Amino acid sequence: MSAMAVLGVPAANAAALERPVPATGERIPAVGLGTWLTFDVGPGSQRHARGEVLRAFLAGGGRMVDSSPMYGASESLIGEEYARIGRPGGMFSATKVWTVGGLAGKRQMEKSRSLWGLARLDLMFVHNMLDWEVHLPTLKEMKAKGVVRYIGVTTSHGRRHDLLETIMKREPIDFVQFTYNLNDRSAEERLLPLAAERRIAAVVNRPFDGGDLFGAKTAKPLPGWAKELECASWAEAFLKFIVSVPAVTCAIPATTQVAHVRENLRAMSGPMPDAALRRRILSDYERA
Repeated sequence: MSAMAVLGVPAANAAALERPVPATGERIPAVGLGTWLTFDVGPGSQRHARGEVLRAFLAGGGRMVDSSPMYGASESLIGEEYARIGRPGGMFSATKVWTVGGLAGKRQMEKSRSLWGLARLDLMFVHNMLDWEVHLPTLKEMKAKGVVRYIGVTTSHGRRHDLLETIMKREPIDFVQFTYNLNDRSAEERLLPLAAERRIAAVVNRPFDGGDLFGAKTAKPLPGWAKELECASWAEAFLKFIVSVPAVTCAIPATTQVAHVRENLRAMSGPMPDAALRRRILSDYERA
């Protein structure tokens, strides 16, 4: 399948855009919640504030919550605050193994499950492909036993795409996670087409490029196409640029604010850009 075929087909419009996980057909809302940096806080009011972010996300129709042991206190915060807000249904738990060695990996993954306070995690990634040849057999075994539902690998910041591509071609994984945004579109060349070809769900991290998409350019009014897409903010436009790609299953922006959660979730509603409009969005952003 060509890159143009993967990138050029407009997404279907819906009240809330969902995408199927190719391995099972399970549908997931196209905007999730990342927790890198934002959920790494200690006890106190900030912790409960993040709990309210989680509450607003789930109440607004979000499902995928993504974390990692690399993210400090994030997993413990998710577990504690999820319990505090009453464990609302529907959360899709995604976390990672990030250590060296098989035994250390098993212990870390069990600790993650305990911190989340769940009987079973939905998705376990090998984080940044660290010791992936050791951890993937363990993940396959865990999936076969029903300890996790899906398995995958991740990278970020546009790094190590060659190795990620090799794993995608060689291993029977369900999910992959990598960076894709208006500043870093390297995934368009091979990873997105390969995810479509291999029927692997693609999760996009750093959809706002760690916040670097915002600044002088986004201080200017939105161009005319924003009205066509029913976008009230640049954040919605940035997310629609990503989730309108059919090979993308879910984008996972991180935030500390309930208002931003709701803004991000609105990107799943209304018209989605086709290939021509995506080119206009990119051109207008680069020219701004």
